[in-house]
Amino acid sequence: MDLGLKDKVAMITGTGSQIGFGKAIALALAKEGCHVIGVDINGEGAEQTAAEVRSLGRKALGLRVDITDRAEVDAAVKKTLEEFQKIDILVNNAGMDPGWVPFVEMNLNDLKKAMDVNLYGGMNMVQAVAPHMISRKYGKIVNFSGGQGAPNSTSYSTSKGAVDSWTDVLAKELAPLGVMVNTFLPPASKTGLGADHLPPDFWDRLSKMMILGRMCTPAEVGSMIAYMVSDVNSYMVGQYIKI
Repeated sequence: MDLGLKDKVAMITGTGSQIGFGKAIALALAKEGCHVIGVDINGEGAEQTAAEVRSLGRKALGLRVDITDRAEVDAAVKKTLEEFQKIDILVNNAGMDPGWVPFVEMNLNDLKKAMDVNLYGGMNMVQAVAPHMISRKYGKIVNFSGGQGAPNSTSYSTSKGAVDSWTDVLAKELAPLGVMVNTFLPPASKTGLGADHLPPDFWDRLSKMMILGRMCTPAEVGSMIAYMVSDVNSYMVGQYIKI
């Protein structure tokens, strides 16, 4: 099936990790014909991903950007528009988890860190990109949510719950202006998120609980995002997609 993505320009946050969703999304979109701008606070990793996109015959930029810094976000969007003249797609994939601790022991600074990246970082990206999309009456935005409600995950869960509420409002505001916004809840997958504080046997135990008996791969997430931002998806808006 032709997804209608040829020569679309996609901006993706969080492409620095070489085992994460961001890179997988970048490669999936590139294989469908997209040009890709990957941004990450890990600029070297973002450029490594961009190089792989270019090896597939598509144009790509890998930019070091702290999405919590609006000036850096604005500069990246400006550079993208100078280089590509348009941005058709925005995927707010970047995220962080400051660690798992009981709420009564939690440092509120950890909640602030999670909110800064998971919520305000995405807001910075949308405020920078959406006016351009609105001017063209065309755009696809996907905001990444995350697992919520697990014991000891207050910082991460609260920030992602806020993303859900914000995206619900954003979708209703932007749909009449030609911009389709949806939320994606990624499945459990062995990426770098949380790798510094998860128990050593966490992934083995979790994989046995999955209905398919295994973890989801980043490539499988990339395929789903490719559909969500494609022209084949012509009517789904304001939805919370979980796989």
